[in-house]
Amino acid sequence: QVQLVESGGGLVQAGGSLRLSCAASGRTFSTYVMGWFRQAPGKEREFVAGISWSGGSTYYADSVKGRFTISRDNTKNTVYLQMNSLKPEDTAVYYCAAKSGGSYSVNNFRLYRYWGQGTQVTVSS
Repeated sequence: QVQLVESGGGLVQAGGSLRLSCAASGRTFSTYVMGWFRQAPGKEREFVAGISWSGGSTYYADSVKGRFTISRDNTKNTVYLQMNSLKPEDTAVYYCAAKSGGSYSVNNFRLYRYWGQGTQVTVSS
């Protein structure tokens, strides 16, 4: 079993940056594909970014490509989401999630077994 705890959310002005962290418990962290998702009020949960178990492959939603960077440190059981050039439309609760198996369908939240509690990101205009 994997427990995930996000941190790093907050309030930032448009154009600013934030770095989210997701700390995982358990000895098998390095075997999981990790993803970041977000959900704004009244909207469906959407994929933001994903990373393979080794960190060698990364995946991004078109809306964040070029602005966000996902990375992981398997020695620290942590996955990160560096968010630059933030926009008001990035405002949402951000969740990290863990998925076993390969990196197929990394953007499908239904395939992720473990979820964090979420961290709020608010971008003011």
